[in-house]
Amino acid sequence: MNFPSALRYTKDHEWISIEGNIATVGITDFAQKELGDIVFIDINTVGKEIKAEEIFGTVEAVKTVSDLFLPLAGTILETNPMLDKKPELVNTDPYGDGWMVKVTVANPADYEGLLSSEAYASLVG
Repeated sequence: MNFPSALRYTKDHEWISIEGNIATVGITDFAQKELGDIVFIDINTVGKEIKAEEIFGTVEAVKTVSDLFLPLAGTILETNPMLDKKPELVNTDPYGDGWMVKVTVANPADYEGLLSSEAYASLVG
């Protein structure tokens, strides 16, 4: 499985990249494989301030619906418009075109407290 070292990860299987105080968030390669074919992404939190580890949306696969948890506190700026018509991008390119939200991060220093790619790989075995 692929866990890019430039990203940070959560125990809830989200990844995050940060540039300045703007973060991009999605689900990991492990998570998309566990979920199976993704058919719908429901994120209606744009403009809302959300605490770390709170739900910012859901992802629906053929067999299940799963909550999405924000890795860091912040305000949701935008969702990935491509996922409206092509939610399967999360399956085919989870770290690229399959990103889910962009967030203004309340405290960018909190990024360092998230899991490294090595720690996440150990977590998922």
